[in-house]
Amino acid sequence: MRKKERIEWLLRLADACGPSGFEGPVKEVLRERLAAFPVTYDKLGSAVFCKAGREDQPKVMLASHMDEVGFLVKHITKEGFLRFACLGGWWDQVLLSQRVIVHGKKGDLIGVIGSKPPHILAPEERSKMVKKQDMYIDVGAADREEAEELGVYVGCPVTPDVKAAVMGKGKVLVGKAFDNRVGCAVMADVLEAAAVAATPNTVYGVATVQEEVGLRGAQTSASLLAPDIALVLDTCVAGGTPGVAEEVAPAVIGKGVAITVYDASMIPNTALRDLAVKTAEEEKIPIQFSVSEGGGTDGGRISLSNSGVLTLTFSIPTRYIHSHQSVIHVDDYLGAVKLISALLKKLDAACYEQLLKQ
Repeated sequence: MRKKERIEWLLRLADACGPSGFEGPVKEVLRERLAAFPVTYDKLGSAVFCKAGREDQPKVMLASHMDEVGFLVKHITKEGFLRFACLGGWWDQVLLSQRVIVHGKKGDLIGVIGSKPPHILAPEERSKMVKKQDMYIDVGAADREEAEELGVYVGCPVTPDVKAAVMGKGKVLVGKAFDNRVGCAVMADVLEAAAVAATPNTVYGVATVQEEVGLRGAQTSASLLAPDIALVLDTCVAGGTPGVAEEVAPAVIGKGVAITVYDASMIPNTALRDLAVKTAEEEKIPIQFSVSEGGGTDGGRISLSNSGVLTLTFSIPTRYIHSHQSVIHVDDYLGAVKLISALLKKLDAACYEQLLKQ
């Protein structure tokens, strides 16, 4: 694919609706793009695309979760409003008055997240943040019976109603689900590049499920594959915005892919990290570093599977993660593809054995 086509495909992938446990539409877009590669599945629904190399070993897992944060209808009130549970971490402040898509039995419905209006709140209530449990989704139904007639049901998935778009001078993208559709795009690009380069390893491009609710697909897919090395492709909180200190979020958009040196779920393999940094220097690819003391990635589960896996996480800096609108930079995405593709060429059996000894 040419650069323009890759960006257009990424926007399409971001628009696909796939909250945790309901990743089917995302999987379908990936299967269409990666039709040339054999695909298998774990029993939770993660998709595993295989690229055979010059040698069977080492087995390298490119892991990128395809689910997005979303919602689940847990109750329909007698008045026809929908109470919801969150699939993944949502900050209460970003929800009110946002439009959503309720994926009902009879098709998609437009909804809006509402709560009691401030005009009728007591003075002491107005200064408090509205909690998620006090919100509801309005689909325009007169009562519970009408909501059900429209196709709403308990267990119905809900996603943000957002269409991805290009911002600024064309290198900044905004959309609902770049966490982690951009990681899936990196995986697809790298897998295709690895097929052309005939890398000295077997590469598995894995689109995992249910990362946002506990790294679940990472565990099941790693158990299925028993990889030797895992390169996790995800996003990280971008700094460089008002009020965000550099030591809290050092990576910013447009300055390169971020290599994770620590997160709450995993200390990356340091030898693999150093090899990635050296590769970036040799290839003159801009990189940054990411530290996340409050969150983790699929790498946390993968690194602990079986007898352990050499694991490293690469992240695309992303503004406004876990909201209706997230913002990324095209150069970070393309740089990640270039770096991981170059790294894969080095990961032969001898390199793997050397990494194990460090």
